[in-house]
Formats: sequence, structure tokens, C-alpha cells
Amino acid sequence: MPHIRATVTDPDLPADVRRGLAEGLTALAVSALGKSGARTIVHLDLLPADRYYVGGEPLTGAARDAHIEVSITAGTNSAAQKAAFITGAAALLTDLLGPLARGGVALHELHPESYGYQGVTQFDHYSRN
Repeated sequence: MPHIRATVTDPDLPADVRRGLAEGLTALAVSALGKSGARTIVHLDLLPADRYYVGGEPLTGAARDAHIEVSITAGTNSAAQKAAFITGAAALLTDLLGPLARGGVALHELHPESYGYQGVTQFDHYSRN
């Protein structure tokens, strides 16, 4: 049940690009991480570049940047799967957004007893299935 948060420095990001990010990140969670597409959440944060800092300076001009954070259950993916997601997400960002100032991807592994969906911990979900 990954929760994917993508922060992009473009509050006017076109609807087709937003949809492409959501669909692409969901597909990548399924293909690279083996997650359920139906349980994958993508949350887009679109913000002005002057509210995003690289090296302590606000991003300015036509430069764009993006950062992806993914919450997954600890111990459910191999190092190779996580690397495939990071590589694929970086390529997706570049394909949809063009060159980025920095671009980053972070996977946060959460203990199954501390992470859940619709009131059910991942621990309980996996023990039932």
C-alpha cells in the first residue's frame, strides 16, 4: 500500500501531466515494487518555485524541480526492486517534466505495525492474506 507524494515546482502543471505522473508512478509501484495498483495512493503537491529551495536559494526562472517520497512497508522489497523504482521514477520525472534542477526520490520503509490503510495495519493485512 504505497503512499507516493510528488512535489513539483509548478502550480500550473497541466492536467495531462498531472495524470501522467499519477498513472506513471502507480504503474511503477506495481511493476518495480510489486504493489497493488488499487491500493497505491499518489498525492501531488504543486507549488511555486519561490517556495522551493536548492542549496539554500529559491528556485527561480524557468527551472523546475521535483521530489518523490514513497511510504512502503518495511521488509517487503529487495534492494534491487527499490533501485528499479528510484531509477524508473527519475526517468518518468524527466520524461514528463523535462530537465530538473536536482530531482530526488526517497523510499521510506515503515514498520508494518506502524502503517495502515482504512484502519487496518499492514501487519494485520499481511497476516490475513
